[in-house]
Amino acid sequence: MTTLEDILDKLDASRERTLITLEMLPDDVLVMPGAIGRWSIADLLSILTAWDAEVVTGLLRLKQGKSPEKLLAAVANPNAYNTARYDEAQGRDLDVIFKDFQGARLHLEGWLSELSERALTDPNHYKTLGGVALSQIIAKATYEHEARYLSFLTTFAGYWEVDEEEEPEDDSSEDAGSPLAAGPPSGNGAGPQETEGDDNERDD
Repeated sequence: MTTLEDILDKLDASRERTLITLEMLPDDVLVMPGAIGRWSIADLLSILTAWDAEVVTGLLRLKQGKSPEKLLAAVANPNAYNTARYDEAQGRDLDVIFKDFQGARLHLEGWLSELSERALTDPNHYKTLGGVALSQIIAKATYEHEARYLSFLTTFAGYWEVDEEEEPEDDSSEDAGSPLAAGPPSGNGAGPQETEGDDNERDD
């Protein structure tokens, strides 16, 4: 398997896991704040879309012989990047969010298909990357980043399914059992914080 095939497989696998987790949730739950810290699931999808788009922009700059400064800064400080993208995502229509979520990934895969094995794996191929292989940067910005949220999504979806199955006895019990009230804590009120050196397979 080539490096490109491996990347594309991992992109597809992480995206499939995300979509399967969300497929049973109604639209009003997707926009409900508090699914991941203060984020709604729609916020998360917008943030993941922004990462895909940032990689595409970075690849364009590399093709032009320029440094992908914004992409490198995002990978170096993902929490700051996520916060900025969260602020930009507010008020967006859910249909547009899903359209962009799928479209940005297809656009990214198209750009990746043009890259050679050497371009992806040789840490010295792009001098502006500072001795880091492009494949590593792509992984951190896409499927590894997306995988970090799967446990939060799974937990939130599980709360919602339990809430739907249980018949509340009164209004107070309905509030207490809602997925928003019992949603998974992030510990910071924003979104999951990433730390340097996180294992690629761990979901924060």
